[in-house]
Amino acid sequence: MSLPTLADREKAIADVRGCARMEDLSWPPAVVFLLLGIISDAVNVTLGLEATHWLLLGIAALLAAIFFRMGRAIFWYLNTAK
Repeated sequence: MSLPTLADREKAIADVRGCARMEDLSWPPAVVFLLLGIISDAVNVTLGLEATHWLLLGIAALLAAIFFRMGRAIFWYLNTAK
């Protein structure tokens, strides 16, 4: 197996940085959505959406963040595997 050229590595690093940015942007809304769902269910108040909808939004955002984290993990594995 041949080593990738410098241009290929630079492109891969740029792609991973994009995934890292999207991951960093996906986690905070997920936490906020989950907290809104838990709080609205505990207080028994509708905060714009019902508690179930906030929890589903939080789960969807967490799945998106995990998808972007997998891209970073795969790149790390391929870069360190010999």
